[in-house]
Amino acid sequence: MTKAIAKYGSWGLSVLVCIGMFLFWYVLYPHAMSYQEQYQLFLWTGDYFIEKISLPGGFADWAGEFIVQFYYVEWLGAMLLAMVFVALQRLTAILLPKAWCLLSLLPVAVMWWLMGDINVLLSLPVAVVLALALACIRLAKSLSWIDILILPIVYWMIGPVVWLYIIIRVTQIGWKHLWSAGWLVAVQLMVYAWLLPQWPLQQAMTGLTYYRIPLQHPQWSGYDKDMYELIRMDYLVRNERWDEIVKRAQEYQVRTPFWCNCVNLALSQKRLLADRMFDFYQSGEDALIMPRTRDLTSMLPSAEAFWRLGMVNSAQRYMFDTQESILNAKKSGRCTKRIAECMMVNKHYQIARKQIVLLKKSLFYSSWSEEAEALMADEAKMNGHPIYGRLRQLRYKEDFLYSYEEIDKMLGLLLMNNTDNKMALDYFLAQMLLNGNVQGFQQYLGLAQQYGGYRQMPLGYQDAMRCIQMQGNVKGSPYASYVKRMMAERRGK
Repeated sequence: MTKAIAKYGSWGLSVLVCIGMFLFWYVLYPHAMSYQEQYQLFLWTGDYFIEKISLPGGFADWAGEFIVQFYYVEWLGAMLLAMVFVALQRLTAILLPKAWCLLSLLPVAVMWWLMGDINVLLSLPVAVVLALALACIRLAKSLSWIDILILPIVYWMIGPVVWLYIIIRVTQIGWKHLWSAGWLVAVQLMVYAWLLPQWPLQQAMTGLTYYRIPLQHPQWSGYDKDMYELIRMDYLVRNERWDEIVKRAQEYQVRTPFWCNCVNLALSQKRLLADRMFDFYQSGEDALIMPRTRDLTSMLPSAEAFWRLGMVNSAQRYMFDTQESILNAKKSGRCTKRIAECMMVNKHYQIARKQIVLLKKSLFYSSWSEEAEALMADEAKMNGHPIYGRLRQLRYKEDFLYSYEEIDKMLGLLLMNNTDNKMALDYFLAQMLLNGNVQGFQQYLGLAQQYGGYRQMPLGYQDAMRCIQMQGNVKGSPYASYVKRMMAERRGK
């Protein structure tokens, strides 16, 4: 009876892990999966596989990316990720005495916590699962020439996590075989000296494929609420869920330009920017569009705003810079697709095809790639496309350079280029208010009546005019509150 309880109790834990992990990722944190998926582009080619396994831990990295590509379909990605955690729990349960089956939840909890760091890659849990699986095989009752031969192979497949296999094997067959640890150290040093001299020794010894940012220590701080809220906002922008963005912004705010960019973009898509912009936190002049910042995420909502405004070249530049900022040198499916789209709108078909060739070798971007090729072969269809054709009408007709400090002028020129561009109108007037350019706002306010399609002057503009006329002495004015805060912050600097 005790054995039966231990056996079925272990399987019961596996069921709980499967259900719990699936609901966690699919219901609570789908944005975390989207974040991981958008910073890789898994290619179904032999060359891609060979490239991956050319480094220690490469097979675990390849297997991890294989799973992550399915995050594109949220329920499928969540199920596969849950299976990784189930495998971790089941293999741990096999290695433990049956009476200790509850302890099999410990590595699951630890790995779940570690993955709260958004830069921890799936290659880490995959490598751990592979190490545990190998330990369960028990190739021999004692360490032998088989272990001597297999250690270099396993190290190359899963990376330094092979140390977990060594520890388990030593506990299985006795501490007198601890010499195998010395053999593994020798293997790692030889591999480094012969094949990896271009890599820092610290990184080579701790893993080249487990963490997105080279030479940076993992920030295992769990699931930081503000950080994941920003990731969620970007996820909602990517999926054009504007109503949900506005709803979440009313419930919780993160006082950063990134958050403001997402919220203001959502408001503009609902034609609510002129009415409600200052009902929400505004970070300053960068609240609509951020300046170029070469990091992994900062420019994404700005790039999305540029794209919808019709500033196609700026969208392309921001997306390209974002992709080049992926520090582990991977491609981004999301960025590659948008770069190709920008090229298509600008009729740079030859360059666009270079991006499309890559996307065709992926699983979930290949169908779009085929559609894009068909569009490029028919100029009439391209011009009539609801997105690409309209952007050709909205974009600038001449090439020129500009600095970020002139973004308000650029928005004004964009409006004059096509007065049907309602988003450009809203962003133009909003940017002047953010800059504190009250004279410019009063001068061009008539454009809102002329081209905005409003039945009456938007409430936000009415409030701004009262604030200007009363020199900020308007009780309860959202714009007056913004101006006072900006003035206080500038005095503080």
